[in-house]
Amino acid sequence: MPTCQDDLTAVDVAAASPSVQQRITAGAAETINLFSVIDRDNVFGVNISVPEDAKELIKPWHERESTVKYAESNVDDQLIIHIPFVEQVRIRSIFLKPGTPPIPPPPPDGPAEQGAARGELAPHRVRVYVNRPFGVDFGEVDDLKPQQDVSLLEGASEVTEYPVRVAAFANVSSCTLLFSESQDGEQCRMYYVGFKGERRSPGRDPNTKLDIPAANAADAPVDRLAEKSANRQNTIR
Repeated sequence: MPTCQDDLTAVDVAAASPSVQQRITAGAAETINLFSVIDRDNVFGVNISVPEDAKELIKPWHERESTVKYAESNVDDQLIIHIPFVEQVRIRSIFLKPGTPPIPPPPPDGPAEQGAARGELAPHRVRVYVNRPFGVDFGEVDDLKPQQDVSLLEGASEVTEYPVRVAAFANVSSCTLLFSESQDGEQCRMYYVGFKGERRSPGRDPNTKLDIPAANAADAPVDRLAEKSANRQNTIR
């Protein structure tokens, strides 16, 4: 059953006290970093300068602040990253490190430049879509409603955690993120994408046919009836 926590946004959490923030973002005792259940080999990007760089955003936690590897958009400031999981998960929050360059040292004869930490290539917005096995493309995003539409925090130069509405992310097999609206307007760059949540027991595909015995002879397939008739004799008339 959805709770009030399921509808919390990054703004709600930022306004809470530190102790409340810890309880909100921690969630259940089984909440973990979901790096180990990401299908990294099948991560891909759309409108990315080097297609293989999409995988470089999926890093272990201890490398989350690294800026050595990154993914950058190609012809404009929109970038799609599709991330599948090896089993179903419940996502509670998304970690993001945008393309913010290092803060330059202050000039010897004046104050440091204001706003330098933001970076021209850092996107301002990310739309998140779940359970789309082949991701999304730019031709359909205007007709698709994302599970969450997030305004990224201004001036964030380190990895930032964005809580999501857990009710919409309770059974996730893949997550597609559309980054856009960089200050540069021509390119955007991301260094890290991560998730916090819970592993779920793999569920059965709803399209899989279940082999359930029929309640009566009229409901059973003909070939199953023939098999049963050959192996036993009905005693009830």
